[in-house]
Amino acid sequence: MNAIANTTHPITDPFSARFGMPLPREMRADCSGMGWRTFLATYSPSNGPIRFGRWSVAPLGAGRCEFKATLGIGDAIHQATAEASGPVSALTAMLYDAGFQLEILSFHQLRIADDRTATFLLCEHDGRRHWAVGFGHDATASSVEAMIAGANLLHG
Repeated sequence: MNAIANTTHPITDPFSARFGMPLPREMRADCSGMGWRTFLATYSPSNGPIRFGRWSVAPLGAGRCEFKATLGIGDAIHQATAEASGPVSALTAMLYDAGFQLEILSFHQLRIADDRTATFLLCEHDGRRHWAVGFGHDATASSVEAMIAGANLLHG
């Protein structure tokens, strides 16, 4: 018999369908069969109580930096500052100080199309867990977007 059995399976992961790379293993079952818009609405919402404006970074020495950020919280604009060794720890401190506690339990990053990065975070607050996704032109920008999405999902 010349026929070769078709052993391929249809792509049910919306991230794989779009970028050709699978989601982190822990997310795959929850996303199975989900469309792209539903995926974004579920894991990277564009609304919520927190918005990230911009930030600046000033080296302090010994591997530490001062991060200053503009955060939109509700209808107000807030200036936040944190000394940290990196942007994730700085934004975690800024969100905490603003009343939006967030613990990152799992962290994954992938380079995707057009030299962009996708960041996947499993976040927790008060016993509630939710995956969040962010996209950006580099690892830091996608991490920030994923953290803001996570805070909005857990505090929205």
